Amino acid sequence: MKRLLGIIIVAFFLITVSANAKIIKMNLNAIYGPTSIHTKGAMKFAELVKKYTKGSVVISVYPGGSLGFKGPELLRVVKDAQVPMSDILMGVVAGSEHVFGISSLPRLVKSFNEARALYQECKPLYEKAALKWNQKFLYAAPWPPSGLVTKNAIKTTKDLHGLKIRTYDKNGANFLRTLGANAVSMPWGDVYSALRTNMIQGVLTSAESTKNGKFWEVLKYFTDIHYAYPLNMVTINLDYWKSLSKEQQQAMLKAAKETEDAQWKYSEEITKKNAKILTDHKMIFVANPSKELNTDMDKAARQIIERFLGKASKQEKDIVGKYIR
Repeated sequence: MKRLLGIIIVAFFLITVSANAKIIKMNLNAIYGPTSIHTKGAMKFAELVKKYTKGSVVISVYPGGSLGFKGPELLRVVKDAQVPMSDILMGVVAGSEHVFGISSLPRLVKSFNEARALYQECKPLYEKAALKWNQKFLYAAPWPPSGLVTKNAIKTTKDLHGLKIRTYDKNGANFLRTLGANAVSMPWGDVYSALRTNMIQGVLTSAESTKNGKFWEVLKYFTDIHYAYPLNMVTINLDYWKSLSKEQQQAMLKAAKETEDAQWKYSEEITKKNAKILTDHKMIFVANPSKELNTDMDKAARQIIERFLGKASKQEKDIVGKYIR
């Protein structure tokens, strides 16, 4: 029924295109707020698409999940054309498509260069997975590396025991539970109030999100654990994609490539700046976790990776195996 509804929506869309002098208008669902790195990227992508198609394709970006779609349902939502395009945190939809869990595997890569190399190797698998869900993979870019943001110092795993910590996907939840914490899943928009009311005591997230969330008002420590460089991707419903002319498709791919390159560069740049921003707001930035904590995190990470490999395809195993230390 939802698939039929999607076809009807696309048919209406095509009729509307014809009636409006071939100006194609599409919505892009963005799950984070307007100041987020990935929402900014989506907006830049929309600008470039309009420029390179000479105004024949106009994309409207809706931040903060304002279209009503925010999480694990996003692959299905784009597949069924409930939205033509969406920004999607890969790890959140890994339950639907296993390969999308790779970028959020804990402590698999330790630098942007390694994260980019891993992405390039995985990209054909991501594209194939998107096609299975009736969508065209356009581009992907990383969050700055995830750290532990907490009210109290995290010097050893004992300091994590019993803490309720919000995480963004299944890998993160398993990692935190292995270390003794209680992993909590909740929409990003609820995190600040949950911290203020002590429903949770920490967040597994980047310094960028810590800055955007003004978590210095409710938390004290950012421990840079180099957990992962998780990717957000932007995809388009395949029926919408096929409705574009070859020239429009090429223009959109050009915009996607430029956006992807700029987003990778920007993510690395702000990672260097955000530590100072957090300390300027009186947060304590712990750049080098203790040896004991690092050892325990590596053990926990290895368990998560091995569990992932147990369900992985041969291609996934071959790629991930190159990065296991």
